[in-house]
Amino acid sequence: MPIRTKRWNDPVEADDGFRLLITRYRPRGVARKKETWDEWWPELGPSRELHAAYWGKIGPPIPWAEYRRRYLAEVRQQKELLACLLQRLRQGETITLLCSSACVEEKRCHRSLLKKLLEEKLRHSAG
Repeated sequence: MPIRTKRWNDPVEADDGFRLLITRYRPRGVARKKETWDEWWPELGPSRELHAAYWGKIGPPIPWAEYRRRYLAEVRQQKELLACLLQRLRQGETITLLCSSACVEEKRCHRSLLKKLLEEKLRHSAG
């Protein structure tokens, strides 16, 4: 039941399992038949406001710690979507969380935050 992370344009691999795009914005210029993801759940991406705050579009950019805190608060509200992913993981399915092609630093990306959150929830429910 591994959870992987990639960018949507990284090569598709046979062991990626369920490829889930978790960006608020759908990639521009990608035809439906050229999508590399199985489903797109924009609700698991940062809100438009948080995205703009992080990138400094509405004032000075917020620091990573603030982004992390706010993103986790937002995504924890998506209880049904998180439950769906946790159920798939408990059933042994591999899930690959996909982010923007422009997101090159995985450690500073919401996909890594969501991965850690799911892993923590799995650990707590198994114990």
